[in-house]
Amino acid sequence: MIKFLRIAWMAPLVFALSACGDLSEGVSSHPASADSNHQGSSGQSNSDSSSDQYFAYVTTLNFKDDGTIPNNPKYPVLLYHGAVKGLDAEQIIKKFEQNNWGNNWVDGIFDFHHFHSTSHEVLGIAAGHGEVQLGGPKGKIVKVTAGDVVVLPAGTGHKRISASRDFSVVGGYPDGRSYDTQTKETPQLKKNISKIGKPSEDPVYGNKGPLLDLWKN
Repeated sequence: MIKFLRIAWMAPLVFALSACGDLSEGVSSHPASADSNHQGSSGQSNSDSSSDQYFAYVTTLNFKDDGTIPNNPKYPVLLYHGAVKGLDAEQIIKKFEQNNWGNNWVDGIFDFHHFHSTSHEVLGIAAGHGEVQLGGPKGKIVKVTAGDVVVLPAGTGHKRISASRDFSVVGGYPDGRSYDTQTKETPQLKKNISKIGKPSEDPVYGNKGPLLDLWKN
């Protein structure tokens, strides 16, 4: 079932359309006031900003446990469209680090279904474009392009389906957490996932970002 959600911050309003499994993906739009010195696509963290800022369009996706890929029982996947457009890998790393998402790397995405049981993960597309399947074999294939950011709650399945030759991704983890790579759920892995709470900051927008409202404890 598709549900309309309306989420309000102190400054912007966000209208989110959520999707489950293979249903159509949700699209969020939001009017946010402009600040010529501090925009969502800048290399600065919004943690130090006022309420004047731009937010990217946000898509939320929810996936159920399919028996192999646990996905996350509490938090949706967040897809920020064009949130880091114009930034290269080094600038994206700087942005993530400023917002306390560390242990960064620059690489691609594995071409097999996998998930992380010890940490949430942010993926910033630094170059190129590709298709990624989220939620496991029964999940949804989404298109991503340079400037997009995907936030994967712990347990979320992901796999590269196709990619351009220049496809480059920046990864990061809240508080610089260590991460594992798993391909099949177990009771212990599901228990680990259930214990991982909401991060203190949005990886792109710091302490005023959409994640803080779209992820409910």
